[in-house]
This record gives sequence, C-alpha cells and structure tokens, in this order.
Amino acid sequence: MLHATELLGSEAYDAQGNFVGHVKEFYLEPVEQGNRVSRVLLVRGKYQPLLARHDQIGFVAPGTMRLTVGEKALEPYQPNESWLGVRKDLLDQQIIDTHGRKVVRVNDLDIAEQRMNGNVELRITRVDVGLTGAVGRLLQGMAPHAMIRRIQEKLPSRLIPWEFVNLIEPDPLRRVKLRLTSSKLAHMHPADLAELMEELSPDERSSVIATLDEESAAEVIAELDKRVKTQVLETLDTETAAGILEEMPPDDAADLLADLPIATSRELLREMPQREADEVKGLLQFEGHTAGGMMTTEVVQVGEDATRGEVVDYIRFHDVPLDQLDTVILINTKAVFVGTVSVTRLMLAEPDQRMAALVSDPLVSIEPRADEKEVFELFDKYNLRSLTVVNSEQQPIGAITVDDIVSRMHAKIS
Repeated sequence: MLHATELLGSEAYDAQGNFVGHVKEFYLEPVEQGNRVSRVLLVRGKYQPLLARHDQIGFVAPGTMRLTVGEKALEPYQPNESWLGVRKDLLDQQIIDTHGRKVVRVNDLDIAEQRMNGNVELRITRVDVGLTGAVGRLLQGMAPHAMIRRIQEKLPSRLIPWEFVNLIEPDPLRRVKLRLTSSKLAHMHPADLAELMEELSPDERSSVIATLDEESAAEVIAELDKRVKTQVLETLDTETAAGILEEMPPDDAADLLADLPIATSRELLREMPQREADEVKGLLQFEGHTAGGMMTTEVVQVGEDATRGEVVDYIRFHDVPLDQLDTVILINTKAVFVGTVSVTRLMLAEPDQRMAALVSDPLVSIEPRADEKEVFELFDKYNLRSLTVVNSEQQPIGAITVDDIVSRMHAKIS
C-alpha cells in the first residue's frame, strides 16, 4: 500500500530511462472509474507540463515512477474541470464520512497498485483522516520514507474506505462537470446529515443541498438549527428554495418563512404552487408562540359514520405518510370536531366498525390563538400524542403533534 504524499514529488522516468519530470498531481475522473488515477501530471522546470495516462505507468514506489512509453507519447497538459485533483481537491479538504456520519479533513490517501496488461493502475482505496496521515505529511522530505513508515506504525490510524467518502464541491458549475451525486448521502438519516452540515461553511452547505433532490433537501433543512435554516435557504435561487418549501410540511415551511425578510418570503410564496402557498399563508397569520403557529394542516379528517375499512382505504388512496400519521380526526355532518381515533386503535378494529365507536376520551381541543403554555399543559395533563386545533365554530383546522412539542421544548432548553 502506497500513500499519495509519498508519490507526490516523485521523480518520473520514461521507458528509455530519461527523466521526464516530477509528479505534481494525480487526477481522477469521477464520471468513469471514480477511484482510479486516470492521469499523472509531470512538471520539469520551464518545460511544458506533461500527462501520463493510467495505462502508461509501469512501476511506482515512494519517490520513483517509471513509465512504459517514451516522452513523445505523453500528452501536453491542458486543464480540465471534470478531473478531480488529489492535491488540489482532496488533501487538506473537508469531506463527509457517510458511514461514521462525520465531517473530517483529509490528511493523506492510501493508493493500491493493480497490475493490468503489463501496466500498473493506481487506485485510491482509503482516506487517512488521522494522526498517521498528519505525521506523514509533516515529515515528508525531512526523513526517509522507511523511517516515516516505522513512526506511523506506532500511531493510531483513522482510515475511511473510499466508498464511504462524499466530496464537497462548493462551485456549482464544477460540481456539474465532476458529476458529483448525492447517492451516498441519500442513505444517511436527515438528522445525521443536518448535524454534519452545521460544521460546514455556508458555501459547503449549499453544495450539499444542491446534490439532494427537493424532498430529501426539505427533510434535512427541517432538522437544521433555526439560524442555519435561513442561511441555507437564502443562498439558494428562488425556484430551488420554493421547490424545497413545497416539499416541507406546511408548519415547517411557515416557521422558516417567518424568519426570512418579508420581501424574500413573499417572493418565495409567489413561486410556490397556489394550494401549498395558501396553506402556508394561513399558518403565517398566527404568532409562533400560539397553537395556530405550532399546528400543521396536514391531518386526516373523516366522518364519524365512516367504517374502519373506508378510512384505511382513504389513507391508502391519498398515500398519507405513516410517519406523519398518529391520529385520525372525526367530524359530524356539520364538520364539527367530535373526537379522535389513534392509528393503533384503528388498525386493531374490525373493517366494518364505525369510527364513532373507536373515539378516544376525553374530547380535547384548543383554539388557534391560545398560548403555547396552554398547549403544553394540555399535553401534560392528558398525556396526548396529538391535539386538535379548532376554529370558533369548533371545526378542525389542524393539529399539534407530540413531535412539535418535543421540538419546541428542545429549542427552549437550547
């Protein structure tokens, strides 16, 4: 196993043994084989820099590289933004360890040799983010490679397999050219990814959000600290930001818009589809510390005469996310709130059983202008998982869930 820092600066010789330059950079092409060194940049004083392809390398060792071709077979160097440079883009840069769920800085890279048709292909296998890599970098050029290796063997190592590395590229145009994707981030829980993002710079956060689809981006932003949420949204273009807000639960979107400048909020609401925008506008009329400001309008309301089977069919037809469904709200023929049924009780009931027979006691509701203190007291007194919010005519307009209470209490403690 070789280290990138052992090879950078190495002397390179062609097939005839002529010196052709020092190794200045290794380039990867993410669009092809993501971990293979596709080209090596060779520099020699005032002469034109040259590129050796992956199939032109015959031997490598710390400080030395031998090629299988003569100097005339090498390409003149031309910059290419679709190439990823080991020295430029990886060493000393922050990456996301998607397995350990951490933001880490790259100290070195492990490179394996793979023999192919008489050539030696170099492949990055692991990223060194620990003390071994840092010490190796510090001692390069000051001590023999063998001595550095002996010192490193006595130190604890922190290595991340290349398949768990997610690169952060703040430049949106270069990100497209490199074709960086969010496939590795997609396997992370939104809360874990949000926690990592708070360690990044504003540009790096935008980079991460830009690689996610709108639904995933909405889930991650919802988990961010209040201050960071607004920073992230303000760095996005209006169309992208509006698309992410559309994917959020209306109460989360309203909370976020309330923290933005009025002009920005109005612009984003104009960009959103009319139905979603109207839902969010309805919530924005309430102060954040009131029941109306805490509620979500994404609730399931059914008639009290409906059967359990009909309600389950309704939930399936409308593809209601189960993680957002805890309680079903019941109304009578005048659309007045008459009770709630827990999903657990709903699932255990017979298909032909009427919803009115499954109502949980007691009948508890709250008006939208009520203060959050009253909300907390009702949740505590009745050990609620959901609290229905009703208008002056006792008609349901939303609900406050226990998740909202936990989030609100956590924010107060923080």
